[in-house]
Amino acid sequence: MVQELVGAIVALLCVALVYTGMAARVVKQYERGVLFRLGRVAGEVRPPGLTLIIPFVDRLAKVNMQIVTLPIPAQEGITRDNVTVRVDAVVYFRVVDATSALIKVEDYKFAVSQMAQTSLRSIIGKSDLDDLLSNREQLNQGLELMIDSPAVGWGIQVDRVEIKDVSLPDTMKRSMARQAEADRERRARIINADAELQASKKLAEAAQQMSGTPAALQLRLLQTVMAVSAEKNSTLVLPIPVELLHFLERGNRPDTPPAEGAAHQPQEQPPKEITPQEAAPRITPEETTPNGDRAQAPDLNGAPGPEIGRHHLTPNPGGGPRPE
Repeated sequence: MVQELVGAIVALLCVALVYTGMAARVVKQYERGVLFRLGRVAGEVRPPGLTLIIPFVDRLAKVNMQIVTLPIPAQEGITRDNVTVRVDAVVYFRVVDATSALIKVEDYKFAVSQMAQTSLRSIIGKSDLDDLLSNREQLNQGLELMIDSPAVGWGIQVDRVEIKDVSLPDTMKRSMARQAEADRERRARIINADAELQASKKLAEAAQQMSGTPAALQLRLLQTVMAVSAEKNSTLVLPIPVELLHFLERGNRPDTPPAEGAAHQPQEQPPKEITPQEAAPRITPEETTPNGDRAQAPDLNGAPGPEIGRHHLTPNPGGGPRPE
């Protein structure tokens, strides 16, 4: 009798152990358990820890409450300014209501992925290329709002949406590169022009300052020569400004006044210029040819002049008219 009682107790213990093993469930810290009893939700969501269910009657579904990182495949679309781009993004979301995530949507991860792709295409069509490249924060907020609106009813909260990369066609990349190069060249020219303007003003002030003291110009020239000679050049081209020559000319002039005796000395008269008429030979009344004819007056160009006549020149003491 005792042996039968002990055997029954051992059998009951074994059944209890088997039942406990089949009914015991462990819910992890980052999970929540939803109990389905005969296909219907029974009771509250089971917290983390050890929980018991009725075997063959209850079914415990565990839902991960961690933040899920869901990459969105690259979506190709046309922007508002008619540029074809490929944009990919990533969505960070988590489940806040385990019961709704299991009941209201079949696969909440797949549903969030499809909603994210659709919203990304919509954002691409409503935005310009410059917005996709520069105003990503605003686009991320708009994309997050578009995904989060239907996901709230599924018991899912979207924490953040980030656009990872924007792929452009090669022709558009080259066009943007030329535009950026032209813009940088424009800014460089403006900076150089501004520098030239400032340098010209400073040089004008320096020239005005040196014009009052010519020695400063000479010192500046010597400094330039020293700076160039320090580079060990074989040839040195030294420009001499006209102002330096004027300065040296003024330095060579004597400062003492002339002596008193030198003031009374007559100044030398410059040679008088001789005109062609004065340089031509003159024929006096006494000059005659051997035949008794008058000589011909030469022309200024060396040609003989017209014949004066074949008359003898005789003195006329009376002063009357000469006989022909």
